[in-house]
Amino acid sequence: MDFREADENTIAAHFPLMRQLRPHLTSADELAARWRQQRDTAGYRIVALWDDDEPHALTGFRLMDNLIHGRFLYVDDLVAQEGARRTGLGARLMSWLNEEARTAGCKKLVLDTGLDNVYAHRFYYRQGLLARALRFSAELA
Repeated sequence: MDFREADENTIAAHFPLMRQLRPHLTSADELAARWRQQRDTAGYRIVALWDDDEPHALTGFRLMDNLIHGRFLYVDDLVAQEGARRTGLGARLMSWLNEEARTAGCKKLVLDTGLDNVYAHRFYYRQGLLARALRFSAELA
């Protein structure tokens, strides 16, 4: 398996995998449009582990800077194919993300996960991440 960054020619191939994490996405066209918009406005990137001409695990992320963390890498998305979970793909992505963050001069790697996503919590703890905040949000009409 090798790491490949999504581009205009490959973004649609990421849709089945991304939809496992983001079931509200309706089509490969929607994913591509949102990827372009986030790429152009926030530097969002998708990198995946590919084998047999398809991605088996992916991460979506961006480099950011704020008063809380300084320069950091924010992980928006992290998912492995349902049948490939617990095979080390997520750990390989996390290792790649950590190196990418260090290379970019980041002081931290940050991500959010749902409070009820206990399997992900266990994985993140194993990867050396700690729960340090509770995020609040409100739906706006």
